[in-house]
Amino acid sequence: MDEKDKNKIAVEAFDNAAEGYAEKFMDQSLYQDSFDQFCEALPSANSRILDIACGPGNISKYLLNKLPGLQLLGIDLAPRMIELAKEHNPDTEFLVWDSREIKAMGRKFEGIMCGFCLPYLNKEEALDMLAQAADILTENGILYISTMEGRYEDSGWEGPSSGEGPKIYMHYHESAYLVSALERLGFEILLQHRQDFDKYEHKKFTDLILIARKP
Repeated sequence: MDEKDKNKIAVEAFDNAAEGYAEKFMDQSLYQDSFDQFCEALPSANSRILDIACGPGNISKYLLNKLPGLQLLGIDLAPRMIELAKEHNPDTEFLVWDSREIKAMGRKFEGIMCGFCLPYLNKEEALDMLAQAADILTENGILYISTMEGRYEDSGWEGPSSGEGPKIYMHYHESAYLVSALERLGFEILLQHRQDFDKYEHKKFTDLILIARKP
């Protein structure tokens, strides 16, 4: 199965499970400290922010509650997720847009939030997105990345062991090549943090969080 088919399955799965996903993940307390560090590192409280793979607007809502003056744009490939994001953040702009085409938007941002988008991108796509992020961030712009850390070779189909939900192809990413790519692009790494997360009842994951500043 090629990447296009995997992406189509993921979009359909998130469209169909949008309400349940929103209910489960609207609480962002597990990542609150790193979100706060992202906000504190931004050039200003009125910064332009791109929330990539925004889902139901859970991270957007947290950021806007923290800094109401942010000019935030959220994007996601699942139309139902965008509908929910607008419901949760009625005065904010959200668009159905591909995370692999962020440079094509023709906009600049002081901050980019990329919360768990990378698990749905292969290594080549993930590294290309980092390069695009560098292009659309302004001077001293801040990039936030969270992803499931693990050997890339262990990527595969993941889902609830109960069989009640669809399986989605999930890519594990390795900190070594992500950090190396960011440094080659000129970023200064401000935070590299790991924490455990029981995403499914039968398996534990390690979340990798990176915050970097563009010079």
